Amino acid sequence: MFEPAPEIRVSAGVVIDEHGRAVVVRKAGAVVFQQPGGKPEAGEDAMTALVREIAEEIGVHVDPAQVEPLGVFRDLAANEPGHTVVADAFRVRVRHADVARGGEIEELRWLTAADAASTPLANLSRNHLLRLAWE
Repeated sequence: MFEPAPEIRVSAGVVIDEHGRAVVVRKAGAVVFQQPGGKPEAGEDAMTALVREIAEEIGVHVDPAQVEPLGVFRDLAANEPGHTVVADAFRVRVRHADVARGGEIEELRWLTAADAASTPLANLSRNHLLRLAWE
């Protein structure tokens, strides 16, 4: 009998600067880049988790009124084999100068659409989220 892959729910930010570049992060121990974001803590909704995670990962304090919901996306999880990641995605516009790498982030990159093909990306980022940065 077929067993569906366990799901991991996250909030993901498609974060874009004033030059139209999207930021991706590589967390400590990960080999691929992904959108800033993460799992909600107990009692958090998707927006609250996004705001907290963006502050922790890239140092930007986001006003929820300035965040644009993009929908729910799913793909194979990058860091949890055998799992599916389900992401509540949001577009966030920031000033480049306000972004700083947070403690759990090993590397941060700003990408243009042309950079995406040569960057090691999580499935969710490559197949769904990054394209939303340039629509």
